[in-house]
Amino acid sequence: MKLLHGLVTIVPVFLTAVSAGSILFKKGTIIAYNKETKGLRVIREGSVLVENDRITGVYEDVPPGPLPRGTETVDISGKIITPGFIDTHRHGWQTAFKTMASNTTLIEFFGRYSSFVAPFFWNDTDVYDSQLAGLYEALNAGVTSSLDHATHTWSLGASGAGLQACIDSGARVFWGFSFANISGLVTVEDLYPVFRQMAAKPGLKNSPTTLAVSYDGWGPNPNVAEIDKIMALAQELNASVITTHSLQGPWGFTNSPEDINALNYLNISTPIIFSHASFLTPQGASLLRSTNQYISITPESEMHYGQTHPFSYDIQDQASLGIDTHITFSTDILTQARIWLQQTRYERYLSVLKADTLPGSNPMSVEQAFLLATRNGALALRRDDLGAIFPGAKADLVIWNAKDSPALMGWVDPVAAVILHASVGDIEAVLVDGKWVKKNGKLVAKGWPQARERFLKSAKKLQAIWRDLPLPVPPPEFNGHSVVHPARVDVVRGEGDGYGGIYV
Repeated sequence: MKLLHGLVTIVPVFLTAVSAGSILFKKGTIIAYNKETKGLRVIREGSVLVENDRITGVYEDVPPGPLPRGTETVDISGKIITPGFIDTHRHGWQTAFKTMASNTTLIEFFGRYSSFVAPFFWNDTDVYDSQLAGLYEALNAGVTSSLDHATHTWSLGASGAGLQACIDSGARVFWGFSFANISGLVTVEDLYPVFRQMAAKPGLKNSPTTLAVSYDGWGPNPNVAEIDKIMALAQELNASVITTHSLQGPWGFTNSPEDINALNYLNISTPIIFSHASFLTPQGASLLRSTNQYISITPESEMHYGQTHPFSYDIQDQASLGIDTHITFSTDILTQARIWLQQTRYERYLSVLKADTLPGSNPMSVEQAFLLATRNGALALRRDDLGAIFPGAKADLVIWNAKDSPALMGWVDPVAAVILHASVGDIEAVLVDGKWVKKNGKLVAKGWPQARERFLKSAKKLQAIWRDLPLPVPPPEFNGHSVVHPARVDVVRGEGDGYGGIYV
């Protein structure tokens, strides 16, 4: 190993959340889940009882019997209570680059903002502050669970910093330790002992965060010995999920269901989530269904960076939603669900219109979008106790202030109210594992103001460095395909096109 930052001791001052042994939410509209129909169940003026980290009762009125001693009662009359959103693909450590890449492409991203560049400028504290800030932003937006493809594992110190931030945040994070070779810095062989140390990290077992694995070397030319060692470690250390970037098509790097199936690792008990799966083949889709593995669609990212998603519309029964890197957009899954809903409708309508016919029905419902943002994420992670409201589920909950919000005035359908009309500003409260992380419209994690100030200093330092780095010139080809410039849009009458620049 040519460079290995020392493990910086970061004192976990952010004592994750405000605790409550039991909480009764009463007189609200509940978007619950019906396991028999695999659909939603709306209960009006109902109640939800939380005891410790679990939902123990869902009632159409108030609980019939006595409440546990010391129960906190919260009147949510006129409000909506939903399960927390689940993000199945994110890179939280990159938060410090926010607004720096507003007009970038995926090829430029690789050469400027990725883990192949950042480690030579970031220190461990930067990783901690940026990861923590990103998780707080997500919690504020009602995202209670996330699968983090943690590409910041380039050293022992950076790995420990990012994982500690997950633990301290109070969020439910499936922290995917990334095994990757970074030229001039670290090899996969170097990372095996680091992964073991992360599995033994103090505080991990008593937090909602769990250890996962991220790996992008499945195909097209896999190192079988390396894969076997990583998978043996994942099994030994009980990794909760495996995740990989899968693009295929002209992008050249596959990491496809076919690749993993050929190595006899697809049909295993551990969930495997394929991020993007932009050019998923019919055979790949069939393999996903037969092995019950999922993809993570990141709608805004795939539009912004150019991965696209031409085949994702037809595999939504094995799909969930993700954010990707939120340096270029917000961390809220609500926005992704809304974008994806309308994009899917557009594509289905367009195919009808191209046949010189007219659509007679709407091809995708708000309930389907809601399920993608919640329950499907849980199914992708093979966590039956997440992404839904029913007795026995984890108490990861979001309270929407539909009573006072100008955007939600006059609502009748709570699912439509959330998916089509609400915003992050309408989220009044968030719980993870039965603990308040947002209350009365504000984050309540102890140390949040200090975390904010630390992040702002770190971000200012890093942004100044990147501001002075020259923009990479697009190569003539990438992975065997020519790189060309799309036709640029013109929004200005006469001379000029209004493209402008970035203001950093």
